Parts: sequence; C-alpha cells; structure tokens
Amino acid sequence: MVDVLSDVIASMRIGRPGFARSGLRSPWGMRFPPSPGTAGFTVLLRGSCWLLADDRDPAAVGPGDVIFTPRGDGYGLADDPSTPLVEAVHPPPPAEDADVVTLCGGYRLDPDRAHPLLRDIPAVLHLPAQVGRHDGLRTTIDALGRELGQSRPGGAALVPLLLDMLLLYVLRAWFEDQPRRPGGAGWAAALADPPVSAALHAIHRDPAHAWTVQSLAERAGLSRAAFARRFTAATRQPPLAYLTWWRLTTAASMLRDTDDSLEQIAARVGYSSPFAFANAFKRQYSVPPGRFRRTARK
Repeated sequence: MVDVLSDVIASMRIGRPGFARSGLRSPWGMRFPPSPGTAGFTVLLRGSCWLLADDRDPAAVGPGDVIFTPRGDGYGLADDPSTPLVEAVHPPPPAEDADVVTLCGGYRLDPDRAHPLLRDIPAVLHLPAQVGRHDGLRTTIDALGRELGQSRPGGAALVPLLLDMLLLYVLRAWFEDQPRRPGGAGWAAALADPPVSAALHAIHRDPAHAWTVQSLAERAGLSRAAFARRFTAATRQPPLAYLTWWRLTTAASMLRDTDDSLEQIAARVGYSSPFAFANAFKRQYSVPPGRFRRTARK
C-alpha cells in the first residue's frame, strides 16, 4: 500500500536541502532566527550544549541529538544557558579543534502544500539520542558525521540523500513516540488507527477515484456516520475535504515537476475536465494552474 508518510514528505519539500557544518569553542551562543517556509534541523555531531527556546526550560543536548523545527521557528544553542546569544554566522566557523561540532540545515517547504501533519509536531522538537531507540535515525546521523568529517569520492551526491533520510527518520521517530489509540486526535493517531489509515491509503493510492464518504467508510469497515466522525476527529478535516486538498496538492506537484497538460493532470487527480480542475485549483491556490506553473518554475 502507498506509504502516506512518504507522500507527505514528497509533497511538501522543494529542491535540495541546504546544510553547513560548524565548529564552536566555549564560550559560545548562537541564535537561529525564525525562517518561515523552511523546516530546519540541527544535529549535534560532537560535544554537548543547551537548547534555548521560548516557553520551555533550557534542555541539555548531547552527541547524536537532533533538533527539528517543522515550521521554521527560531531557537538558540549555547555552551551554557547564561551565555548571551548572537546570530548564527555564515559561513560557519570551521570544525577543526572545536569543543562542539554541529550540522545545521533546512528543507525549503511550499507553504501552500505543507501537510497538516506538520501542525501536530512541536515548534521545536528535541529528539535525544537513546541507545536502542530510533536506530535508523542514529545510523543516518553516524553516516552524515563520517561523510562530513572527511572528503571522499561521491560525498557531494551522498550527503543530500542522507539528509533526505534524516528528515524521514525524524518524522518517523516523532510518530513512533506519540501515544496512539483508536479514535484519538492528531495525525499520529490517524496513521495508527486501522480504519482511518485504510481510508487515507485509499485516497493517496488513487486520488482520481470517485470517492464518497460511503465508499471510504466501506474501505474503513465502519458505518458512514462512524467513519466520518472518526476521520474528522483524527485529521481535523472531513473526508472529502481532505480528498480535495490531496488531489490539488498532487496536482501542484505535477504542475511544478512535469510537462503534463492540464487535461492530463485533471484526469489524474479526479476532475472531469480542465475547466473544473482549474476552478478548483484557483479556489485553493488563488491563481490559475497555468500561472502557478510559470511562477513555480522561475
């Protein structure tokens, strides 16, 4: 079956991730300002420091820890909570002979296509390194550290792939850490709830199908009313509202990444004509699909 989490990542990211490796010696304090339209991350490759963010106490950060900001919120890192913060510098200081080595970067997101799953993740997510937990994330961090610590053939191609893996493993780690119970609210609950997940998989696998609440309820194995309540409680959208959103999000990806005609795209996302598709697309994106394509490719 289609992997909804993979679809989420593929639909929201634009281009290749940017990154920089930094070396720091005490005393030091860095402020990462807000960056709307970017999902940011910091991986502590060596040493220890403190995470400083609004509305939370300072948190100790150790080797292998990951800090992820799904919506580009700002935060700070310092050798000590009392150290003043200064804006992160570009280019970053070299990592040789440093007390602390970090990998910082970001993924550009299309704000018009950001999946609602991102709203459920904390503004500043701290994933501590823990033995025996999130092994894929730990392995990816180790591989990134090795690739960035030495110049080896193929590194320029391999590091962006590892950063894509990092994003997937971060989201998977967050998902696996969430309490999941049938009928719960939020996307972790939605993906873990078999009836809701079955409907989501059906929508993602075949967005062009003429889905109705009844036909999705049959896939979920629930009555129409019970399914509609359960789906809406988990995803915070009624089933057909999510179907429309996903169809148009998929269409936006096609407009950006392919040369398919509007007629072809309309058919592939479930619209009977380019005219019907264009009207629906303009309602969601505020511009016609042709103008969206031209702007997206500049």
